[in-house]
Amino acid sequence: MQKYNENFMIIALKEALVSYKNNDVPVGCLIAKNDEIISTAHNTQNSLNIATNHAELSAINKACKKLCTNNLSDCVMYVTLEPCIMCLGAIINAKIKTIYIGATSSDNGAIISRYPLVKDELIYPYKIDYYFKKTISPYILKRFFRNIRKGEK
Repeated sequence: MQKYNENFMIIALKEALVSYKNNDVPVGCLIAKNDEIISTAHNTQNSLNIATNHAELSAINKACKKLCTNNLSDCVMYVTLEPCIMCLGAIINAKIKTIYIGATSSDNGAIISRYPLVKDELIYPYKIDYYFKKTISPYILKRFFRNIRKGEK
């Protein structure tokens, strides 16, 4: 397992801020291999009107293309918000086994929170190591949704 690299989470948070500025849910993702950044992405679901444009899916797709493989088992994911069920499916298909999470998601989280699916060996027979790392990500998300409720963008 690759050790936690705080600089990688900071880069993922910067990606989340790009989403925030574009009125997308502020989620950023980074995939690394051997302490080298392979891909970064941010959520573009609202700005591009594509329901599946989550940061994790975009980062996985970029990493697969760059490495010329769909097997990312030697890679680590840094993501500012706990992945949803759809993104967990992509993580499983890409065989990513280590995930660092900046904020949990009580609404849609599929790793720690709402649907802790990685604990079900029938869904994913390999162990996924996930680590919650306290970041400013929850603050960014709360501010984004507070502004949405107020009608601000």
